[in-house]
Amino acid sequence: MKTYLDCLPCFLSQALRTARIATDDEKKVKRVLDEVGMMLRDIPLESTPPESGRLIYRKISKITGNLDPYREMKSESTKKALSLYPSLKSRVEKSNDRVLAAIKIAIAGNVIDFGANWGFDLKHDISEVLEKDFAVCDYNKFKDGLDKADEILYIGDNAGECVFDRILIEEMKKPVIYVVRDVPIINDAIYEDAVQAGIDKVATILSSGTDAPGTILKTCSSEFKNIYKKSKFIISKGQGNYEALSSENRPIFFLLKAKCGVIADDIGVSEGDIILKEIKNR
Repeated sequence: MKTYLDCLPCFLSQALRTARIATDDEKKVKRVLDEVGMMLRDIPLESTPPESGRLIYRKISKITGNLDPYREMKSESTKKALSLYPSLKSRVEKSNDRVLAAIKIAIAGNVIDFGANWGFDLKHDISEVLEKDFAVCDYNKFKDGLDKADEILYIGDNAGECVFDRILIEEMKKPVIYVVRDVPIINDAIYEDAVQAGIDKVATILSSGTDAPGTILKTCSSEFKNIYKKSKFIISKGQGNYEALSSENRPIFFLLKAKCGVIADDIGVSEGDIILKEIKNR
């Protein structure tokens, strides 16, 4: 997905918010705004938002000296999500279609976002998503691909959200490679976050090798890219991964909530909609 003009003020807003979390030094915060503002001038609209986000968050870390400002928030998100795990598992067990129910729960977890969806209310937003109908639902294609798959490549998104992914992984009953970011970036999940969520009990955890808020293939490790190229069934969670991979010619199913108008317009849905969409660019 390309960068739209509406992405630019969002980048600046995220930079201000992150800088204030990273440091109490207002001079450093001002410097972040000054330098990120200068960076926006040179952002090519042909690039994906995660490519620009990668550079912006690197700049914030360099100026503030804080490499993981969201660390405590990520851990707390996972604890809150784990407290909901028993009730969500019960919901799946009572459903007529356990896999479809687990997909919706996995998408509900996508509300946990300290980037584009800062003002979320976890319990309220999850309940709202679980009552929604899908705006796009390629479930029959998903089931067909799942039935044929020997292994699943599951590209994760945010910390806390991993708990909801775990429920879907448990229902698919196939070997899963669960992909996380290589180093901290916003509240995206890294290895430690996935372990805290219990992903290590149900899947093999793999770092993509990237430090971007999305799976930008040219920044990923050769190990990940080799697995990605061979995978016949891929699940991609969240907006950042959609932004980075939506132009790919691979068997990818995108699971997300459209949390901003730019993403919604690109997919052809309304803001707030939930999506299970296969995109094949052939």
